[in-house]
Amino acid sequence: QVQLVESGGGLVQPGGSLRLSCAASGNILSINAMGWHRQAPGKQRELVAVITSGGSTNLADSVKGRFTISRDNAKNTVYLQMNSLKREDTALYYCYADVLTGTLMRYTTWGQGTQVTVSL
Repeated sequence: QVQLVESGGGLVQPGGSLRLSCAASGNILSINAMGWHRQAPGKQRELVAVITSGGSTNLADSVKGRFTISRDNAKNTVYLQMNSLKREDTALYYCYADVLTGTLMRYTTWGQGTQVTVSL
């Protein structure tokens, strides 16, 4: 089994910045795509950002120019740098990874989520 652990969430004022991290551990042979979803109460889940093993990225229009996704393959870790945060960015952020295990099992696994709250 593969586990994902997110960190870096918290309370920040509008215009501020946060950096989320997500580290994968376990019997991992390789990881293809890694990324982030978010969900706020009363709203549908939104795909925020994705990055492939080759470094190709895709970000939601609502965060382009403000958020940056990156990864460190040696550490099996993905990051989300969030700048110029707005109140509407408030949500529970979930990390995911498409993994190939050492036993040649391929599946998507998810973290437990980390809360981001943007407020005065």
